Amino acid sequence: MGRRPAEVAVKFTVPFVGEISGTWRPDDAERKAAWELYVELITRVSVIELGPTEGVLREALSSHYTLFTTTRDILRRYGPDVAPRGRQGQITFGSLAVTVLNAVVRPLLTRWHPALAAHEAARPSGMAPQQHEQEWEHEAELREELRASRQALAELARVLAEVAGAADLLDPRSPRLPDQRGGGLESGNARSLDGDERSP
Repeated sequence: MGRRPAEVAVKFTVPFVGEISGTWRPDDAERKAAWELYVELITRVSVIELGPTEGVLREALSSHYTLFTTTRDILRRYGPDVAPRGRQGQITFGSLAVTVLNAVVRPLLTRWHPALAAHEAARPSGMAPQQHEQEWEHEAELREELRASRQALAELARVLAEVAGAADLLDPRSPRLPDQRGGGLESGNARSLDGDERSP
């Protein structure tokens, strides 16, 4: 890893919570946990910006669901070291991770997972899942909430990168892998960054 700062200025906005700002003075356990969560974030559909007709909404929600599980596992594995009692009220890995889970990921899943499941259950025989999604009356609304979620998660990822001493791999200046058409690696590829082989 690269140079790891003794303290990091944190400032980003979480929907329904507002701005989170302050100084984070991470210890070694927090830096390791930050790197693990950073890797999870930047390799998921959760932080890829989808165009109006790109991607599959179900895949994006599934990515958020697995992110919830993974983050909880990281918190459990590192234990109280990433949320020490002596730093309660200060910015720690634990406080950031729990705030983002409860204010960004949980509300999105609670509202939209059952709603999308109900719509999927009504898909006519012979209609492609993506076409059925695009005809859903709430499709644009869900995409907008996914956009807001993506922005918050991407901002968290950049903070985690700085704490871990890693490059910002979400930076558009980062190298892009060519696809078969000679372009960049797009969010609509059949193999998602979550490792699932799904047709978007």
